[in-house]
Amino acid sequence: MKGRNLAGAVIALAAVLAGWGVATSWAPDRPVEALTARWAQPPSQFVVVNGMRVHLRDEGPRDDPEPIVLLHGTSASLHTWDGWAAALRGRRRVIRMDMPGFGLTGPTPHGDYRISAYVRFVTAVMDQLGVRTAVIGGNSFGGNVAWKVAVDHPDRVSLLVLVDASGYPFNPQSIPIGFKLAHVKALQPLMRNLLPRGIIESSVRNVYGHPDRITPDLVDRYYELALREGNRSALPERLDQVPRGELWEQIKQVRQPTLILWGGQDHLIPRSAAQRFQEDIAGSQLTIFEDLGHVPHEEDPARTVAVVQSFLAR
Repeated sequence: MKGRNLAGAVIALAAVLAGWGVATSWAPDRPVEALTARWAQPPSQFVVVNGMRVHLRDEGPRDDPEPIVLLHGTSASLHTWDGWAAALRGRRRVIRMDMPGFGLTGPTPHGDYRISAYVRFVTAVMDQLGVRTAVIGGNSFGGNVAWKVAVDHPDRVSLLVLVDASGYPFNPQSIPIGFKLAHVKALQPLMRNLLPRGIIESSVRNVYGHPDRITPDLVDRYYELALREGNRSALPERLDQVPRGELWEQIKQVRQPTLILWGGQDHLIPRSAAQRFQEDIAGSQLTIFEDLGHVPHEEDPARTVAVVQSFLAR
């Protein structure tokens, strides 16, 4: 009975999306060239790494011995760190990039979206930019990649900043609708050419503690970068290839001084995960922003980066 109910729900959802999408949201893939004018303005640059043309921003003093590398989460982009970069780049070199499968970087040549592939990608970008050791920060899935880089390459990570990071098995209280649809294989052919803007807006509202802070420009950014050629096909692959919590036992191997930031209104990854990170990473520091959601660095960059600056100063 449960299986039939699920199948019926999928069919009904497909019908609704088909009617809604065909009428208002025909949205085929867009070539990266059509998106760069708006989303790759200076200081953006593109560098070739592991066969990919990677979109990144590298700002601040070049003599910084330990640059700050920031990794965004699923379906986000380097723009999610705009506020932090603006606050830090006066004194620190700040490097952020669109991760494979997202933003203007787009899909990988070989369809490998395992954590190990992202670790190789991050270290390859560091090599390309001449960075031997860095402070690495990451949000959500980017946080998972960040702590795995710290575990696999401890000599290349001096400090670690985890922002609502993934890593442990968890049961979400609420999942953005865009992620839900990406998990339904029957809908994937449909969603390659249809993408109601309302789905993106709903997904972004889901990860904010203060949805009233969401602007049309912010929704535009998430929406248009989702349309980058290949990104919609890459998303379900990324979700399938990285099961929740597959490597969680390695978190205890983190030895770097670690700052953990968390949004108290995060309905995707629960507060209990923040507490587990603090327990498993010796000497780590935890700060919870009770009113913020899953992307506190984007939602309130000034308040969150102030804690990071204090952490770096110590």
